[in-house]
Amino acid sequence: MFLELMKNGARTVVGVKQTQKAIANSKAKMVLIAVDADEHVIASLEKDCLQKQVPCEKSFSMQDLGKACGIHVGAAAAAILND
Repeated sequence: MFLELMKNGARTVVGVKQTQKAIANSKAKMVLIAVDADEHVIASLEKDCLQKQVPCEKSFSMQDLGKACGIHVGAAAAAILND
């Protein structure tokens, strides 16, 4: 689903801090977290998703998530933004 949204031009943010800001501002439609991201880095992100009821999925490696987002380094998290 994430890749389909990306291919269709969905607006995104990449990185834990930017994703947390999007959740806090109710701008995140969906959050994707890398399966190999350090637990201490993403624990608060998962908590924020639960509190704000934002769907959260773990399915990519950091390298694959970064590549899907169009960056040349790994990414621990990314968010699809509301339209």
